[in-house]
Amino acid sequence: MSALLQNQHNPEPFQVREMFAQDIDAVMRIEKNIYLFPWTAGNFIDSIRSGYYCAILQQNKEVAATLIGYGVLMVGAGEAHLLNLSVAAEHQRKGLGTRLLQHFIAHARGLQARYLFLEVRVSNRGAIQLYERAGFIEAATRKHYYPAERAHQPREDALIMELKLT
Repeated sequence: MSALLQNQHNPEPFQVREMFAQDIDAVMRIEKNIYLFPWTAGNFIDSIRSGYYCAILQQNKEVAATLIGYGVLMVGAGEAHLLNLSVAAEHQRKGLGTRLLQHFIAHARGLQARYLFLEVRVSNRGAIQLYERAGFIEAATRKHYYPAERAHQPREDALIMELKLT
């Protein structure tokens, strides 16, 4: 019975909300932990200031909410570009990336974007599978787009993926 009551008080354990400047420290902890070449705090601040749609996924707890994922979406001229979509390492492979991606897809549709584009390292199989499950298809390849993850290796290609929204 107590679990039922607890769920009535906090029915949604996860929530997506707009990202604010005060979220950047928590965002950067995740960003630096999961990427060899993370965005800078300035990249996130600039995205917020530029009017890009920046959102976070937080886990609601009794005492406080914990930021566990985030993304940045740029929309214009009938198309949207997902510039960043990230989930903290300890929360990956639990369906939360899918939940966050679906939120950004819905937001892009709501802004009348006809297509949603993104770039992903060709070696990032987990992310590619996430995007394919959401309906993205391979559109092109950007040769040598990403810095090499190890010394003395060539730069890595980016797979450009697209999702038709209309």
